[in-house]
Amino acid sequence: MHVTILGSGTAYPLRDRSAPGLAVRIGTALLLLDMGPGSLRQMVRAGLSHTCIDHVFLTHLHPDHTAGLIHFLFATRDPEVLARRSPLTVTGPPGLRLFLERLQAAFDPWLNLPPRLLAVGEWDPAAEPWRDYGAFRAGTRPMRHGRPSQAYRLESPRGASLVYSGDTEANPDIEELARGADVLILECSLPDNAPRPGHLTPSEAGRIAARAGVGRLVLVHFYPACLRTDITAQCRRTYSGELTLGSDLLEIRLA
Repeated sequence: MHVTILGSGTAYPLRDRSAPGLAVRIGTALLLLDMGPGSLRQMVRAGLSHTCIDHVFLTHLHPDHTAGLIHFLFATRDPEVLARRSPLTVTGPPGLRLFLERLQAAFDPWLNLPPRLLAVGEWDPAAEPWRDYGAFRAGTRPMRHGRPSQAYRLESPRGASLVYSGDTEANPDIEELARGADVLILECSLPDNAPRPGHLTPSEAGRIAARAGVGRLVLVHFYPACLRTDITAQCRRTYSGELTLGSDLLEIRLA
């Protein structure tokens, strides 16, 4: 399993931090977790091609996590891409189908792909917490960040495990989903002295990682107010394990 952070930022435009997105390679499968604006350009910078994406998993439907879909679907309509494109799936919380239908209607016909190429699936964590995709196994749990929002856990056939929270405030479900994971990638939007509902602070993120017993904690989704503080020191109040402050194009290799 090989992870590339495409965007470690938020909706707030920053020179060195793009909107949220992760690229994950598991064997020959290429997955994206969230697809904020600029994700495709970040993939090019990372040496990845949008024509090879097999799955897109969306944590929630806010623009900073989904706007890259517009670019992706439009770019995929290129005749040369369509001629060689293998089928792909876009998976997300309940409401995804209507969301995508409205996007396609707004840009009609420029986001429409042949039905044989695009499968859109809604995933309700309460009804189906786990799925087996053959090349990998995935789990999901509901998060607290508007409704609906959800986190994902990916597991490779060799046992490597990655958990990505999307946007959330502290809750038992993220701790349970992340239990014993090799890598936990958590949002860390705001400093300890300025918490906000629906998001995590560094010490809250550290507490989740400590309780879940993860091998490595990676923090992303920093707003400027958080970047102006000592994120590491705040996280160390609650977490003593391996810690990484995520940055754009950072690569993480799991066994």
